[in-house]
Amino acid sequence: MRNGQTEAERRKKRRHRRVLIIVIYTAIAVGLAWFFESQATTTIIFVRHAEKAAEPAEDPGLSDTGRRRVAELTRQLVDADVVAGIDAVYSTPFRRSLETAKPLADALGLEIQRYDPSDNEAVLAEILKRYKGKIILVVAHSNTVPTLIADLGASKKVPPIAENEYDNIYIISIPWFGKTKTIRLRYGDPYLPGPPANGADAVSAGAQAAREPV
Repeated sequence: MRNGQTEAERRKKRRHRRVLIIVIYTAIAVGLAWFFESQATTTIIFVRHAEKAAEPAEDPGLSDTGRRRVAELTRQLVDADVVAGIDAVYSTPFRRSLETAKPLADALGLEIQRYDPSDNEAVLAEILKRYKGKIILVVAHSNTVPTLIADLGASKKVPPIAENEYDNIYIISIPWFGKTKTIRLRYGDPYLPGPPANGADAVSAGAQAAREPV
């Protein structure tokens, strides 16, 4: 016996210390894993709705050209992330936007979440809070895509989108630490500068004057 302790008691204390060390290291590892997971990079994909039909004038759906473009968008994005795929789909409440988002949302079993195109702050705040570290598709409009990207703190140099320009995909990468990055890709039939090929894809002067989503 040494210092009033038996050998069995000393072994028991050493075992307790080893167990305590293991528990502490495990807790640290779990905490670090949670921290890095919660701070993972958020990816937001912005597209304009596809080509719209001529009728009805107030809230048109997609034209045949637009539906072909949506098929290509769906093909491109349905397995964009080889591990888990897109986690959420947002769209404005207009038919042309909802019809652009629907095939991909259906393929992934997701509900389309509608947002107000006049309130960038609200939709961006919701996305960053609910889907931090996830991949999100946002279907917007030619005059709202650039402002959404700028309001995220990404590039403020996104060029204006022409009335008949529908082939942009903007990918915004928001890391938990570091600079937000903007990537632009093209998909479907390429944009050719010039007047719209037909009236179906033209935006009315009234809508431009009112700054409504186009």
